[in-house]
This record gives sequence, C-alpha cells and structure tokens, in this order.
Amino acid sequence: MVSSNMFYRRKRSWRAGDLVSRSTLQLLDFDDGSPPEYAWRRKLSSHANRLKEFNVTFREAIKMMKLGLRLWSYIREEASHGRKAPIDPFTRESDKPSASQGVPLGGMGSGSISRGFRGEFKHWQIIPGSCEMSPVMANQFSIFITRGGNKKYSSVLAPGQHDSLKKSNDDGISSWDWKLRGDRSTYHALFPRAWTVYDGEPDPELKVSCRQISPFIPHNYQESSLPTSVFVYTIVNTGKERAKVSLVMTWAVGFPIIPAVMTANNNPPVTFAVAACENQNVNVTVLPAFGLSGESSVTAREMWGTLSQDGCFDRDNFSAGPSMPSLLGDTVCAAVCASTWVEPHGRCTVVFSLAWSSPKVKFKKGNAYYRRYTKFYGTSPRSAINLVQDSLMKYKHWEEEIDKWQRPILHDERFPEWYKVTLFNELYFLVAGGTVWIDSASLMADADEMMNSRLSEDNDLPLHHSSRNSAVPLIGFSPHIIDDRENVGKFLYLEGIEYFMWCTYDVHFYASFALLELFPKIELSIQRDFATAVLREDKSRVRFLADGTWGTRKVIGAVAHDLGAHDPWHELNAYNIHDTSRWKDLNPKFVLQVYRDFAATGDMSFGKDVWPAVCTAMEYMEQFDHDDDGMIENDGFPDQTYDAWTVRGVSAYCGCLWLAALQAAAALARTLGHHDYAERCMLKFAKAKPVFEAKLWNGSYFNYDSGTSYNSRSIHADQLAGQWYTASSGLPPLFDEGRIKCTLQKIFDYNVMRVKGGRMGAVNGMHPNGKVDETCMQSREIWTGVTYSLAATMLLHGMDDQAFTTAEGIFTAGWSEEGYGYWFQTPEAWTIDGHYRSLIYMRPLAIWAMQYALSPPRTILEAPKVNTMDRTSYISPSTLQFLQDSVRKMTPKNSCFGSSSSNCEC
Repeated sequence: MVSSNMFYRRKRSWRAGDLVSRSTLQLLDFDDGSPPEYAWRRKLSSHANRLKEFNVTFREAIKMMKLGLRLWSYIREEASHGRKAPIDPFTRESDKPSASQGVPLGGMGSGSISRGFRGEFKHWQIIPGSCEMSPVMANQFSIFITRGGNKKYSSVLAPGQHDSLKKSNDDGISSWDWKLRGDRSTYHALFPRAWTVYDGEPDPELKVSCRQISPFIPHNYQESSLPTSVFVYTIVNTGKERAKVSLVMTWAVGFPIIPAVMTANNNPPVTFAVAACENQNVNVTVLPAFGLSGESSVTAREMWGTLSQDGCFDRDNFSAGPSMPSLLGDTVCAAVCASTWVEPHGRCTVVFSLAWSSPKVKFKKGNAYYRRYTKFYGTSPRSAINLVQDSLMKYKHWEEEIDKWQRPILHDERFPEWYKVTLFNELYFLVAGGTVWIDSASLMADADEMMNSRLSEDNDLPLHHSSRNSAVPLIGFSPHIIDDRENVGKFLYLEGIEYFMWCTYDVHFYASFALLELFPKIELSIQRDFATAVLREDKSRVRFLADGTWGTRKVIGAVAHDLGAHDPWHELNAYNIHDTSRWKDLNPKFVLQVYRDFAATGDMSFGKDVWPAVCTAMEYMEQFDHDDDGMIENDGFPDQTYDAWTVRGVSAYCGCLWLAALQAAAALARTLGHHDYAERCMLKFAKAKPVFEAKLWNGSYFNYDSGTSYNSRSIHADQLAGQWYTASSGLPPLFDEGRIKCTLQKIFDYNVMRVKGGRMGAVNGMHPNGKVDETCMQSREIWTGVTYSLAATMLLHGMDDQAFTTAEGIFTAGWSEEGYGYWFQTPEAWTIDGHYRSLIYMRPLAIWAMQYALSPPRTILEAPKVNTMDRTSYISPSTLQFLQDSVRKMTPKNSCFGSSSSNCEC
C-alpha cells in the first residue's frame, strides 16, 4: 500500500485572498456563507474559451474510411426509427462546447441540469439519451437593492455576455439589467456544493454569497436520488444605511428544449417547481406567469419594471393558482421573489429551492420504468412541489453529512490542494453523466409485462391472472430484471454524453472505484447485472462496422461490453464497431472487479451469487490461448478497450489482466471453498507468467505486444492494469517488485515527463526513442482516466511523488486556469496540443482509485497477507513438480525470474 513517509510537495493551487479579499470572507463567515479554503475557483469575468475537438490525420482518415461509411449508414438507419446511434461523430451540437461548466444540480439518476460557473442553467439531461447544452437565459437569479429611497441597484446575477442578449428595445429578457461585469465576483466549486461570491456587485456596499447545495450524500440511497437543489443567499450590508434587498428567481416553465407538464415527442412529462423560504425576516411573493414577448399578458420587461419599482410582486398572486401548462414551442416563465431588510452592518439569509419531476423513464425500444425517487415521493408529476418544500427543510442536514464525508480528506495534510479539489469535483459525472436510477417496483412490473407477453406469444393464452401461474417455460426470460438483492433499485450511467451506451464495462473498470467507495450497493448491483449477462445469449444478428461482417449480438460466456442503449438490461451490447465477444480484456476485467468488490466489502453472498459467472467467464477465455501455453493471445485487431489500436500476439495490457484474473479467480475460489478450481487457476498462472515475461520483458518495461510491428516495443502507459487491480485487492504482486517499479519509472520518465514536462498526463504510447507513438489516434492520445489509474498504481507501490506529479498533469491541462477549460466536462482524451475527444466521460472517475490506494478499505488492510513465495502452498505436490519442470523448459536464457532490479535499464 502507500508508504507511511508519504508527502508530495505542498504546493497551493491558489493563495488565500487571491480572488476574494480576506475581509469579505470573514464578513460572510456565518451560516456557511463563506466558501471553503479548498475549492476550484474562477472569476465570473473569466472568458469561456471555445473548446477544440480532435481531428484525425489524413492517414487515419484513409484507414477508417470504410468504417466511416458504414457508421454513417447505420446512424441514418437508426435516425429513421427515431433512435440515437450509440456513437455519432457526424452530428454536432448547435451550441459549441466552451469552458463554462460548473457544478450540476440534483442527486443521481433523476435527470440533471448543470449550472455554469457564470450562472447559466444549461446542459439539460432530463430525458435519457437527450442532452441539450444550450443555456436557457431566462432562468436566472437577479437582485434589486434600495437604500434611503434614492440609491437603487438592480442586475441579473450573471454576466450578460450571451449572444441571445444582444437585442435591444424588446419586451424579453434583453430588457433586464445585465450590469454584472463579474470582475469582483467569484465562483467556488467543491462538488456537490458551489459558492458564488458577489463582492460589491452591483451594490459596492453589499457582500452576497450564493451557496448551491445538492443532496449527493455517500451511502445515502434515498436522498441522493432526489432531483432538487437549494440556493442559500448570505447577505452582508457594510453600508451606513439599511438596505431593502429583493432576490428573484425566474424560471422558464415551458421552452422548446424540455416542455414542462405536457408530453412531447412521446417523452414522459417534466414538471418544475421553484420556491423560497418565508420567515419573520423574509417576505415571499410570486408571479405565476410572464412571457418573453409583447403578446403575453405580463411581459419580461413589465415584470422587471415592477420589481425595480416595488421590490416585490402582488401578494394576491398567491390566489391565482399554479401557472398554466405550456404549449410546445411556447415560453412561459414564473418568478419567485424573496425580500428582506438588512440593517447597517447587518446580515441576513434567503433560501430558494428548485426541483423537477420526471417520474417515468421511457426507453426507445424498451419499457417504461419509474425513477428511484418515486419510491419516496410517488409517481405524480406534482411531486416536485413536495420536493422543493422538503429541500428547504432538509438542506442543513445534507450539508452536515457532506461536511462529515469531505472533512477528513480536506484536512489531510498529506495531500496537495489540487488533488483534494479535483477528487471531489470529478464526481460531477455521477450526476451529469446521464445517470438513470430505477425503482425496484417498476422493475417487477416490467418483469410481469414480459412474462405476460411471453405467455401470450408462446401459448396464445388470454392475459388473465391465472395464466401467470401456469407452468410454462419462459425461454429467454431474464429473471435478473427483478434481481435487487441490494435493495437500491437499478442504476445506469453513460460511457459519455457522446457515447450513448449504459455502464460500458471496459470503462467501468476504471470508474467503478468511485461507486465502490461511495455507493457500494450500487456497484454490487451493477456487477450482478453483468454477472447475469455473462450467462445470457442473444442470437440476433448484428453488423460490426469495423470490417462489415455479421455476428451474434451476445454470446454466452462473453462479458457484455455494455448494458445496451435503447432497451437496457434486455438488449445488450449497443456497441457495434467490433465484435466484443472476441475482446480479450472484458472477461478478465469482470473477474478482477468481482474479486476487488468481494474483498473490499466482505460480502459473502455477493461472491456466491456471481461465482457461476466467474467460472463461465474464465472458461470462455481458454479459446484465446492458441498455443496452449497458458497465456492468451490477441488476434491482430483492436480487441480491447483501445479499440483503434491493433494488438498482435501476447500483449502487455491484456496479458497482464489475464494473469491478474487467474490469481483473483483462485483467491475467490479458495474463499468460497472451491479448492480444486483454485489449484487449476494457479497452475495456469504459473504456466502463463514465464511466457508473458519471456515474450514481453525487455529489461526495463513490458513491450506493447509480441508482434513485429514498429509499435510492438512501444511503452504503453496502461501496461500494468492487471497489477493495479492485484494490489488494490490485497493479492500478491504479479511480478517481482523491482520489475514493477522499474516499469512504472519508465512510464513516468517517458510517457509523462517527456510530454510538456509532465503537465498533461500520460500519453498512451511512447516509443523507446522518446517520440510519441503515432500508430493510431489512441496511441497518441492522453487518456485522463488511464492517467489517474496509473497514478493509483504508483501509489500502491510507494512511488508517491511520481504518482501525484502524473495526476497533476490532468489538473493542469484540464482544470487549472492555464489549461484548456475541461472542468466539469473532463473528456476521455486529449492530444498533446489540447484537442479533446468525448467530453463528459466516465473514465476520469478513476481519480477515486487514487483515494482507494491512499485509504484502502479495512477489509483489505486486515486480510491475511500472502507472500509471493507462498503461492505454491495452494498447489498439490504432484502439480508443483509438473510446474517446476514446465518452468525450466520455458525459462529463456536471459532469465525473467528472480530480482529484476540488477538488470533494469530504467
């Protein structure tokens, strides 16, 4: 594990008072109004740069031309059925991505809304698979201040720099006062909270802090599912006159992006609710409806004029009833105003809340389900009203729980500030990554519907209740649909907003550390879904776009690439570029994740439940050992997560995963009492390991593969992925410790430090001459999640300084002010010149693998340790003699055994 004398250099990302004066922070330091010392920060006046998407080279374009034509045809075919293709590089958002993201709103799995650091509500993902990046500029907070009857200030609390605000002399929102420059206002983010401090804007004698809170609470499987957020305004009057302050939240209850209350395009309805807390110091008034054009009964200009004059709305508006349902394409807005008097040098708190309700999830080819939060708030769209009321009452408790979770890490002096900040903020993806969290009750209803459908088809029986109890074999029926052993429903998250596939497993391998650490029951639930899928078969025919061949959608024994797209859990493997049943990394990754989760949780029932799938997955891999030497071989195409990077023969990445899976399967078998199986696995391990080392070890690292191509000797940043999981699970190392550290140092020296001095992360491929491997698009990319996992591996082997330097490159390039602007939208990859591929991606959650390495689970720390030399105790004497003879025959002349430190050419 991590060395006890660890400390990485204590370099601050920001100095206190750089963006906000100490005096302002002290004034706001009540009721949690002052932002924390450790947070990601930006001036609201910071320019939101346009992001630059990657381009393939001419050679790559020629190579992928046939794939591109097939993909284009497939995308058009899916569109003709009203469906979105899992991968669509040809369609671009009308609103170009920019460096403007911030902490998203709400809990997990109930739809999400992001809020940019300058205050825009944007990036709408209420409907699964649908993402609209554009901000709705009518959704705003605004402030109105009156002092002594003469001094008046008013402004929208966001810089008015959006293109839609360039109109003049109209009755819409461009008639509002967009006076905030933002140079004295700052944004502070520490997910799931954010603070915006207005230090004398627009009133120079007023200090205002807006604190955004969402119910993301580890190990809380109820409140973490709620679609709601709270905004707490802390107001300090530094002037000599009392000030009347009115804060207003405006919200578009109907707009072309996401129609409210009514259903559009067969999508389930969405209802929004906004509220403010009234007390003896705060007066709340409302305007149920106003429009953005002169045709409305009350226009946006008139609404603004009323507040500028009176600082509130008419109290009689409460008796007007709720706002009317919106029409498709129409824009009707509502406003809530909270007014208070703040005495000279006095302080006040004003609280708003927002909730939305979209209880039903309808997949394009599948069934409809109810979201997790409906288990607690019911299925009525009007549950949004109860949600906003409860959030106003409960947000202080949420904050207490969030503080209790974050405080130990934030106060740990071993860690640099940038790490603490990025660790929490990368969790944004569990809200904004298109997550869907389903209630178990709707899963059971779905199972009933499937059963009725099957009985009707097979037996032509009327759908009476008695027919359900008939003893009819349900061929192809999937009982896993109602399997909710953890009692947390079912959880889905996207590979990325540009790659529309649920729970992509080769990527989940990296991201799952976050779920295991924070919501372990969800992690075990996902694992059970994939375990069940291992034993399933789907004989429907699929065309694989890379080579144009046809094959079976899902093969028994092969771990699914994903849980599907338009009919998750039922129609698996939405990915159709390659035949993933021939991939070499999915099955080992399944076994490794199962054992890691088993070791971390100590859940014996979980181990027993997934054991048949583990055995089947391991047996399936035997077909890839073409020469019966115990080691699997790759088949000369991109048959692993690097799906554009060809692999031939034995590979460092897949081979290392295979060795680790053999050891993990043996460990699980021993714990469950299957000692014969454990012995067989260790026999294969002892047979395969010398083959792996003989074919790939070159004295300082493992070659990319055993082929003869120019890139076969490339230094692959991810070559020790199997050892990463081995160490994370408390298992003996796969190789001599000196050899492991030698390899990691080589990767650090070449893949990390030879790319912009280590300020970008680890490039995937590097030639031993120090030049980036340009074999393909992926070999020359820096993968953010792989960089984090590499850093975690370094931590597990006592290379603390190298680990934090490696991971800091992702912070510098992605999150720092000098970087490329990828905060809260961390992409899968970027190139050395900073061009991104696939924004808002799952794999960067792997930063939680670093935290897992720094603070391993107690079950791992307290487990009996097995020395590498004691592996032979798992094997019978007769088998041991056979192994010793085999090893003598396979050991090369230059010897791959023993200490490698003496001949390491690092």
